[in-house]
Amino acid sequence: MGVLRIVTVLFLVGCVWSSYGLCGTKPAEVPKAKTIAELAARYDSSSCGECHIEQYEQWENSLHAVSILGTPRTAPTVLTSVDMGLKLFPYSGVKTDEDVEVRHLMMCAKCHLPQLDEATDDVAREIVKTIRDWMSASKKAYDDEAYEDVADELQEKIASLNIGCLVCHNKKAIIHKWADGYPQPDTIYAFQEGEHDHPDFNKLGKAPALNESIFCGQCHGLGPNFELDEPSQCATLYGSYLFAYIPEGGHDTCQECHMAKSGLGHDMQAYRNETMIKMAFDVEVDAMSHFWRKDSVEGVIPLGVINVEIYNKSGHAIPDG
Repeated sequence: MGVLRIVTVLFLVGCVWSSYGLCGTKPAEVPKAKTIAELAARYDSSSCGECHIEQYEQWENSLHAVSILGTPRTAPTVLTSVDMGLKLFPYSGVKTDEDVEVRHLMMCAKCHLPQLDEATDDVAREIVKTIRDWMSASKKAYDDEAYEDVADELQEKIASLNIGCLVCHNKKAIIHKWADGYPQPDTIYAFQEGEHDHPDFNKLGKAPALNESIFCGQCHGLGPNFELDEPSQCATLYGSYLFAYIPEGGHDTCQECHMAKSGLGHDMQAYRNETMIKMAFDVEVDAMSHFWRKDSVEGVIPLGVINVEIYNKSGHAIPDG
């Protein structure tokens, strides 16, 4: 009888824990971030760099570290999606920047900032305003150096929103959640279970698909995001990888090329990296000059003949995004 009571109590406690997402049966509920600073702090990767020094330095040099700012091409494109997309769509509900909500920015943020779904609409509007202010200050800085510090400060604020360690090793770590459970707020996911020496993330959990291409496919995807009210079509890498490269006999994963063979690790660069470019392309150039006729005024008129052949050796279509 005593054993039965103990089992019953443990079952009830387990159900209570599950209701808060602590047992992995449903997503853990987290309070909505109310500012950019609050959201950035929640996903700050700096504490990870205290132990994982090499990986952190590699990540810092990657485009993941500036997923909203970009090269910095991405941030202005976010405004383009607002001005030339949302404000022109008759049923979006967006006529001014003040109408922008999280759901509107998810057409970009689904991949560039998936944790935005943990923020209030005020954060979405703050992102739009910060990018506008940064672009304005950067333009003014060409003529007035006084604006340089303002532009730098705003750029740093934008860059604080990124795809950091916790996005891949917590939020997006588990793909098949009904089979493998939901990510827990105290756990870092990789390849083993156990303890983790971190004040907030003191557990290690397994992410079964972390080293599979499907993991990268969550963002570098199949094309249109049909689950959104207004599907966007940027990333198509995983689609071409899955439906062209694999059927042709390819077997390398995204991680094998972009992390292991390239030697880049968590840097994972592509078009900005010479090693990746050499891995991806064979380029042959053949040129000749031909003096094809004489002109009574200009004399000999030369003709240049140039043939360029580019062979794609990568596991997906190029370009993407």
